[in-house]
Amino acid sequence: MKTNLFEILKERGYIYQATHEDKIREALNGDPITFYLGIDPTADSLHIGHFFALMLFRYLQDAGHKGILVIGGATALIGDPSGKSDMRKMLSKEEVEHNLEEVKSLAKKFIRTDGDNPAIIVSNSEWMDEYSFTDFMRDIGVHFNINKMLASEIYANRINGGLTFLEMGYMLMQAYDFMVLNKKYSCKLQIGGSDQWGNIVAGINLLRKTNYMNADEIDVIYGFTCPLLMTKEGKKMGKTETGTLWVAREKTAVFDFYQYFFNVKDEDTEILLRLFTRVPLEQIVTLCKDDIVSAKRLMAYEITKLVHGEEEADKVATSVVTLFNSKSATDNMPKIELDKNLISNGINIVDLLTITKFISTKSEARRLITQGGIYLNNEKVESFQEFVTMDVLQENYVVLKRGKKNYLKVIFQ
Repeated sequence: MKTNLFEILKERGYIYQATHEDKIREALNGDPITFYLGIDPTADSLHIGHFFALMLFRYLQDAGHKGILVIGGATALIGDPSGKSDMRKMLSKEEVEHNLEEVKSLAKKFIRTDGDNPAIIVSNSEWMDEYSFTDFMRDIGVHFNINKMLASEIYANRINGGLTFLEMGYMLMQAYDFMVLNKKYSCKLQIGGSDQWGNIVAGINLLRKTNYMNADEIDVIYGFTCPLLMTKEGKKMGKTETGTLWVAREKTAVFDFYQYFFNVKDEDTEILLRLFTRVPLEQIVTLCKDDIVSAKRLMAYEITKLVHGEEEADKVATSVVTLFNSKSATDNMPKIELDKNLISNGINIVDLLTITKFISTKSEARRLITQGGIYLNNEKVESFQEFVTMDVLQENYVVLKRGKKNYLKVIFQ
């Protein structure tokens, strides 16, 4: 197998840091190697950052490389301090086990686990649970220098917030994962987000040190990271007014998912097309230059199709175009149900906006109304003292609109 996979990934923007760039280029462009990606099940869904990493996984898998997805049944009990100023909330073993099964199910939507070249999905609890603490510290902990660990960006950001010994163990466990996968599956490459750089390097160094100590043949392993998803303004992508952008439709409605991408700033459209679609680069550049609205529509549609399937993507794309022109258009909007008693005597528009969480605070709601940015049933709300009454119901609902593209169907039952 000979490809130019490394060049494709670099050109599209997937490669940010690499431990051994020449060796990685040679490996990715040559015969199949085994690689792995780790995801901690700290929630019962995947967010858009995970989806980005899984897109990279699929690129390598489609090129013939053998992928392993490690879901951190053990590491999720510790909590990765990377990029955090405070300690992560500790999860129970039952919560982690539940999340693990949900994440495994969602991941199978994006990577192939059957047919030709299927990926392997494992939990690192398989090898960590059988390792006693004293043996682990004697075998693995001895290779880690505390001063070097504290100098790493992973821990440097946590020192002032009260770094715990629990969190210090995270790097050791992820490094050990890489060593286990190398010995069991001949895994040569680890991929991940740029926040995992320190942990990836730790795994490479751990294998080198243990091989040297045991006089084993030195097996060079390597890793590279993809960039964190950031807007041109330097803000993290995937954060909405209502929270994280999830790939599970139960946590983020398909309409909201599509609208998030369609609403990104024009200057962020090209990088999203590069990273989340297989549209040829020349076409992306031309489309973004000549017709940015069509570029954004294509980008939002293609990403929604990848995550939620073609049928759902078609539904939401049609709804956006025909919004308010038919009753069926509102059926695919994000919706919320409220008690009918709330509107029986009238409810202040500001209260309605915040009770539904369509707007996060009352002060923000008043500001948007004053600026003419809030609509009720496609009519501009003129005053934040306006009341919503039974008279404005369309059957049993009203439609709230923020700006040009954000909608919420409020159903009164």
